[in-house]
Amino acid sequence: MKESLLGKTLEELQDLCLKIGLPKFTAKQIADWIYLKGVADINSMTNLSLKARELLSEKYEVGLISPIEETSSDDGTSKYLYKYDEDVFVETVMIPDKSRVTLCVSTQAGCKMNCKFCATGKQGFKRNLSAGEIINFVRSLPEFDELSNIVYMGMGEPFDNYNEVIKSINILTSDWGFAMSPRRITVSSSGIIPKMIDFIYETQCNLAISMHNPFHEERMEIMPIEKKYPIEEVCDEIRKHNWYGQRRVTFEYIVWKGINDTYSHAKEISYLLRGIECRVNLIRYHQTPEFDMEGADEETMQRFQEELENFHLPTTIRASRGEDILAACGLLSTKKLSEDK
Repeated sequence: MKESLLGKTLEELQDLCLKIGLPKFTAKQIADWIYLKGVADINSMTNLSLKARELLSEKYEVGLISPIEETSSDDGTSKYLYKYDEDVFVETVMIPDKSRVTLCVSTQAGCKMNCKFCATGKQGFKRNLSAGEIINFVRSLPEFDELSNIVYMGMGEPFDNYNEVIKSINILTSDWGFAMSPRRITVSSSGIIPKMIDFIYETQCNLAISMHNPFHEERMEIMPIEKKYPIEEVCDEIRKHNWYGQRRVTFEYIVWKGINDTYSHAKEISYLLRGIECRVNLIRYHQTPEFDMEGADEETMQRFQEELENFHLPTTIRASRGEDILAACGLLSTKKLSEDK
């Protein structure tokens, strides 16, 4: 099989050019073609000589892969399903909202975290996605030219695939890549503390932490990672860093009826987040037959938001998008895997 050019950094492209006898500057031309212009094959790189294209084509291909399935919601949300291996189905979701178009990308096929409420975790872990496979979500998106923001909130735990995630961010933010502002990129994690610290120092991207419950024992019941990396320790580490200015930290919180929606939960959240410049993002739960957890009703969501704001925590309720197309992460790929069995 030929090696993909998509997902390679400028330095890697320079190395391969020198390896096959091409000038070092050819790497920048290749990067322009695959990242900015989005060509699907090497022969379309018309400012490269025929000899250069022939040398490249002997061992390499662009590696751009189109989705195998697309579903669109009445609210404008679109979900794309990709097949990267025989039994590896992964998803990305495009969410338009006024002047903003956000792409939610996956980082793993399956997930090791095994959160009680997540369809991706129920698939088990298959493998990490490469930087090229992550970038493929972006570059193959039909709405690529409209794209304004990227969130690493799809299938998988980004910090469990740290090196490839950081490599993909490098491609997205570098001048030779997509030249996106890191402030338009948000990476979500359940709280793998060592990698979270690396991320804070190595990037200028926004951070989102999946909290979902402020109490240690209760969070451990739904998120096994709490045993190794308690949310209190995650918050203590975040508190050490300056989050003022344009860089943002958000705490994601799915609200379930009768589980994590009480005044005591709101008070404990305010204690955990004391001294952190942040926002709490309340999320409506997408109900699925596989899980017996019921999302809170609108009245409860509004009341819980008010309680948090009374504790001086900026709080928003995320608009529910794409419920009619299984937009929550892992649902469409799980459905596809079940059909193929």
